[in-house]
Amino acid sequence: MDYKKVVEKWLTGEFDTATKQEILDLQNTDEKALEDAFYKNLEFGTGGLRGLMGAGTNRMNRYTVGMATQGLANYILRESNVDKASVCISYDSRNNSKLFANITAEVFASNGIKVYIFDDIRPTPELSYAIRLKKAVAGVMITASHNPKEYSGYKVFWSDGAQITSPVDKAVVDEVAKISEPSQVKFNSDEASAQIISMGADVDQMYLTDILSLTLSPESREKHSDIKFVYTPLHGCGVRLVPESLRRIGFKNIFNVPEQDISDGNFPTVVSPNPEEAASMKMALEVAEKNRADIVMATDPDADRIGIAVRDENGNMLRLNGNQTASMLTYYILRRWKELGKLDSTKYIVKTIVTTDLMRKIAEDFGLKCYNVLTGFKYIAEIVKANEDSGEFVCGGEESFGFNAGQFVRDKDAQLTAALIADCAAWAADQGMSLYQLLQDIYARYGYHKEALTSLTKKGKSGLEEIANIMNNLRSNPPSAMADSKIIKVIDYLDTESTGLPKSNVLQLFNEAGDIVSIRPSGTEPKIKFYFAAKGDNADEKLLMLQKEFVK
Repeated sequence: MDYKKVVEKWLTGEFDTATKQEILDLQNTDEKALEDAFYKNLEFGTGGLRGLMGAGTNRMNRYTVGMATQGLANYILRESNVDKASVCISYDSRNNSKLFANITAEVFASNGIKVYIFDDIRPTPELSYAIRLKKAVAGVMITASHNPKEYSGYKVFWSDGAQITSPVDKAVVDEVAKISEPSQVKFNSDEASAQIISMGADVDQMYLTDILSLTLSPESREKHSDIKFVYTPLHGCGVRLVPESLRRIGFKNIFNVPEQDISDGNFPTVVSPNPEEAASMKMALEVAEKNRADIVMATDPDADRIGIAVRDENGNMLRLNGNQTASMLTYYILRRWKELGKLDSTKYIVKTIVTTDLMRKIAEDFGLKCYNVLTGFKYIAEIVKANEDSGEFVCGGEESFGFNAGQFVRDKDAQLTAALIADCAAWAADQGMSLYQLLQDIYARYGYHKEALTSLTKKGKSGLEEIANIMNNLRSNPPSAMADSKIIKVIDYLDTESTGLPKSNVLQLFNEAGDIVSIRPSGTEPKIKFYFAAKGDNADEKLLMLQKEFVK
C-alpha cells in the first residue's frame, strides 16, 4: 500500500475537519508516525479490532469502527432473518469508548438491525450475559481490555455469548474486508433511532442474581462476613458491580481506593491498568495496610480479569498470579461440588495451553476431564458450547488472570470471580486456613508448580518483523536443553494435524524435568510472550534459569 496516496485520499475526501487536521499535523511533525497510521488497514482479526486511536487506516477511529460494523452488519443480514436480527452493545471507560459504541449502534440500526445498548459503562461479561438474555444474533464490546490508554478495541461476540470462533470469525473477516471505503458505510438514517433500545439496571439485577447463584458456601460466609477486602477497578467499569456482588453475598468490610473509583480512560493513577502488573495494585495495597485488610482485588478496565493479593504466613501482602488464583478456585469449587454430591463423570474443566498443568492434576484427582485449548477464553467457551448436550462445564481459567464458572457467561468474568474468591476465603476460614495457607495445602497435595511470563514489546512495522524472526529462528533451530534438562518434545501449533487444535503461531518446548516454555506473539498487542512453567521444589530457581536462557 502506497501510504502517501492513501493520506491524500483522506485529506481530499469526505472526512471530518478534526481528522484532516490530525493528518496535517503528522505530516508536519512525524513522517514515521504518519506512515504507521496509513501503511496498512487496521486488521479485523478473528476477534475484532484493536489498535491505537487516531486518524488513519491503521488506527481506531469513527471510520474504521464504522467500516467494521458495516461488514459485520452485512454478514448478520446475510445469515439471519432481517425482521428478528438484533445485537447487544457495551463499552468500558476508555477514551472514545462511548463514541465508538454509539457509532456502532447507529450503523447497525441504519441497516435495519435492532440494537440493545447499555446506558453506561458495563463489563464485558455482562455483555456476554445480555446477548443470551435478549436472544441477540451478536454483540460488540468496545474495549481494549488492559492495554495502555492510547488503545481502543472492538470485540465481536456471537449468539452463544462467546467471542466469535471458526467458521463465523473467518466469514465475518471476509465481509469486513469487502468494506474498503467509509462511503460504503450506512452511518445514519432517519429510522435509526427507533431501532436503538437502552439497557440498564434491569439487566444488572438479573446478571448478578444468576452469577451469584454459583457461590457455594453460604454458611461459611455468614460466619466470616467480617473478612476485610480492598477492591479497585483501576478506573474501569468494575466499580459498578464488583463491590455490590460482594455485599450481596454477605460481606460487610469492603474498602475502596477513591481515586481509582473514578472511571477515566486516561488511567491517571497507574502506568498501566493491568492487574497482571504489580504496580497497578500499589494504591490498593496501601489501603490494605492502613485497614489491615485480608484480601486485595483489582480488575482491568472492562472487568473481565482480576488480580488478587493475600496475607502470607508473616502477615505480608503477597500477589498471586493468574495460575495460582485459577488453581485455588478450581480446587475449591471441585471440593465443594464433591462435598455437595454434584460431581460425576459428565463434569469437566477447561484451561488454555499456556496455563498451569496444576489445574489438570486437580481435575483428574477429582475424576474430571480437563480440556486443553488455545490461548483465549473464546476457545474455552467453544468447548462449553460443543458439550452443551453431553456434559457440564464446572469452571475454566487462563494464566492471564481470567476465570469463569457455570454457563451464564461465556467469557472470563471478574464479577463472578471476585464473589468466588470471597466465598472461598470464608470456606477456608472455616477450615482454619487463610487463602495463602489453602494454596500451600494444594501444593502439598499436588506438587509445587510455579509459572512466570515475560513479554517483549516490539512496536511498529519493524517490530512485527523482529517478532517474526524470533519465531522463525526458534522453529528452525530450537535449543537442545533448558534449565539443565534435555528437551524431549517440541509442539508447533501451526501443525494442526499433530495438535488437533486450530492453527496458531505458538511453540512449546518440554524438557525431561517436566518444565515447559511456550512462546507466542500477542494477538492484541505489539508483543512476543514467553511463558515459563517449572515443577518441583526448585521451581523458583529453574524459572530464573529459563528466563535468562530465552529472554536476552
